[in-house]
Amino acid sequence: MATPLATLAQLISTGVQTLEAAYAKQGIPYPSLDAPFQPTPLDFDPALFQTAHLIIAAASQLIATVRSPMETIQAYAASMHTTSTLGFVVDADIPDVLKDAGPKGMHVKDLAAVNGIDADNQGTNFKSRSLIVAPNTFANNRISSLLIKAKSLDEIKADPEAKYDGAPIAAIAASTQASGYLSEFLRNPGNDVSPFNTAFKTQKTMWEWREETHNVWRARRFAVGMKGGGDVFPANIFTDGIGGEKLPADALVVDVGGSIGSVTPETRQSLSPPTKEITEGEKFWAESAPELIESGRVKLQVHNFFEPQPVKDAAMYFMRVVIHDWPDVTAKEIMANTRKAGGKESKLVLFDLVMPYACETPGAPPVPSPLLPNLGIAGAGFVTNLDIEMMTVFNGKERTVDQFRALGEATGWKLEEVKPGMLFAFVFSAV
Repeated sequence: MATPLATLAQLISTGVQTLEAAYAKQGIPYPSLDAPFQPTPLDFDPALFQTAHLIIAAASQLIATVRSPMETIQAYAASMHTTSTLGFVVDADIPDVLKDAGPKGMHVKDLAAVNGIDADNQGTNFKSRSLIVAPNTFANNRISSLLIKAKSLDEIKADPEAKYDGAPIAAIAASTQASGYLSEFLRNPGNDVSPFNTAFKTQKTMWEWREETHNVWRARRFAVGMKGGGDVFPANIFTDGIGGEKLPADALVVDVGGSIGSVTPETRQSLSPPTKEITEGEKFWAESAPELIESGRVKLQVHNFFEPQPVKDAAMYFMRVVIHDWPDVTAKEIMANTRKAGGKESKLVLFDLVMPYACETPGAPPVPSPLLPNLGIAGAGFVTNLDIEMMTVFNGKERTVDQFRALGEATGWKLEEVKPGMLFAFVFSAV
């Protein structure tokens, strides 16, 4: 009988063979980590995506098994330096400078001079993001190339506030974190709304704080990152989630907290996306579907979802990654306001991620033993980190299916169906 170590190694070996065979069939090599990122026809193949995640899960579990526990703790304890270094590298435009330097790279002292960095700092932390091509000489690789901004260095210098426009991955990577205050927040509940409030010495929410004049650039960077994050979700996630093909042509659908309502053109229904960003919304709709605005099928509305929902008896209300921004007490308030506006036949659909359990649970898809049921870093890793991020910034959280069901039961909604996908769709009926 194979040992857990041997089984993990076999999972990695078998997965690698599957990946290489798939690329060989297309007549292309598997992408090298040393070369800048270039899309391939197989990047979004669902089967290969799953294979890659099994390799990642097995590799990370193998490392955790064979590495000294002390070394593992030391690595985790110092991991905040990876975040801060990443933020610095992106904010100092280092991937952009290396892009111009080409595959031969740039010596760290020349790199420092271009960026106004202390030349005595040998920049050894760059190696975690870029390829070392010679001692103290760096070039972009497959990972760091994704941090290159859409603007040239001259454009960045001319308008620093707009430097992240068109570069959502860089915008997210450079965002300031407040995780250093998480322990203080958890040990002293009630002193602040979230670790974010402690870090920036403000009683305002992150949304309110970013509206202050001196934080306009932060708000702009955040908006770029969130738009880019939203763009990765195909429109069919939302049309399938609300059952758009089954709704009558004149059904009223409300996109609650939907920013500019960017997914609603795909539903081909009568829509009312309440949004605070009316100006940006008007620009979006004028470019994407002006006929829907002109015909009255789409209406843009300012609405604070902590106040009564003005659109009554809609067939469908839906929210996209809204609820995870809020703690339970506030999430219930949002959902209750929507329930008060809805009629007996109204439905509510929440699009969000799901926090999976790390243990075996009924109905969960099977994974090969001895992998963790949630695939660890390859499965729950992103959601777990996002859960901590939501707590840090908003005192929000990612939720299990049972927690979504409990929110519904507390606010007059019954969870009828859960549709898995890149974003889960939680379909609630009025009770």
